[in-house]
Amino acid sequence: MKKRIVIIGAAGRDFHNFNVVFRDNDRFEVVAFTATQIPNIDDRTYPSSLAGTNYPDGIPIVPESELETVIREEAVDEAVFSYSDVSHEQVMRVGARVLSAGAGFLLLSPKQTMLKSKVPIVAVCAVRTGSGKSQTSRYIASILSDRGKRVVIVRHPMPYGDLSRQVVQRFETLEDLDRHDTTIEEREEYEPHIVSGRILYAGVDYEAILREAEKDADVIIWDGGNNDVSFYQPDVLFTVMDPHRAGHSLKYHPSEVNVRLADVLVINKVDTASEEQVEEVLRVAKTLNSRAKIILAASPVTVENSELIKDKRVLVIEDGPTLTHGGMAFGAGAIAADQFGAAEMVDPRPYAVGSIHDTYERYPTTGAVLPAMGYGEKQVQELEETIRRTPADLVLIATPIDLQKVLTIDKPALRVRYNLEEINGPTIESLLAGVLK
Repeated sequence: MKKRIVIIGAAGRDFHNFNVVFRDNDRFEVVAFTATQIPNIDDRTYPSSLAGTNYPDGIPIVPESELETVIREEAVDEAVFSYSDVSHEQVMRVGARVLSAGAGFLLLSPKQTMLKSKVPIVAVCAVRTGSGKSQTSRYIASILSDRGKRVVIVRHPMPYGDLSRQVVQRFETLEDLDRHDTTIEEREEYEPHIVSGRILYAGVDYEAILREAEKDADVIIWDGGNNDVSFYQPDVLFTVMDPHRAGHSLKYHPSEVNVRLADVLVINKVDTASEEQVEEVLRVAKTLNSRAKIILAASPVTVENSELIKDKRVLVIEDGPTLTHGGMAFGAGAIAADQFGAAEMVDPRPYAVGSIHDTYERYPTTGAVLPAMGYGEKQVQELEETIRRTPADLVLIATPIDLQKVLTIDKPALRVRYNLEEINGPTIESLLAGVLK
């Protein structure tokens, strides 16, 4: 008899695990996906066009809160945990729910789910969301491009819309962002690569994506999401560590996996972390992976017309995932406000409306900054209204894109930018020697 499976996910790793391990496997029947972490991704169906011939009606996607009900009503044999940026404690809390409901609890290994490419793969993963994967990916892409390589980026999935239309997405121009109806989170990750002249792929079916990307590429960069493991077998794996969360390699899933697998550990943000924090993350790095090369890097912030910040009451807008499931209370915008002499960071929490207010309730560790949430038109409107209500003189936009292009900000605004800067250790270019050959 087929084993009956439920896949516990958040619209990313869960779909990949299904596609690679379960889709055409007659030994299993996947009865449902569960969804969490991202707003409005449950109450959908994984379509038959993606699910394959074994699933002519597709596969239902339900809230994770219904996990026990699904296990009991569908006589589930095993539940497969398939999302990232959660504590080890939370993983096993979900496991306890599964076991007590009567099913087995399963984690798939990287070996089971990594796809092999015909061209070299450089993977950039991290210990937590907001560690600096994106700036590291951009830095590596620049090195490879400068050496004459055709570099294609494949981004970790963010398929929050119509899944049947998001099987393989190719982004070459900014118009493609509108054509694919991307969210703010997607734009933050895609746009910097596009404006640098690089093709980027994303979507749902990462086998199909890989085969298309190989046609455009001499080298593919896997630009990871959250702290997830690469979907592709890397020739070189860079894992970015954040000293502001120095011990998280030992506390979050699958952070420790990425550290143990890494060929190169990039310890970022040493310019804003304390000496003790840097020493602690170095200790963890050497304990978990003594063979990896270690690079110390900075993430300096720059602001054009930074003198306008001095003595102003500022509203700081930070990257959403960094503050929410990344667990940070602040980001580059707060650092810029302090560095350039703002009189005050105005706390937006008392002025938050709708789903923005709910986000603060769900993620109480978020500090006096505004997460750039934008999963759909209604949430964008609520973000705009929260900005309008917050009594600030100036808005500091510390997201990877200029939010003024996608929403209306009724106050003067400045962009906060940040890029990777190597400080100590072997150069990244030297560690790419095998790929460059």
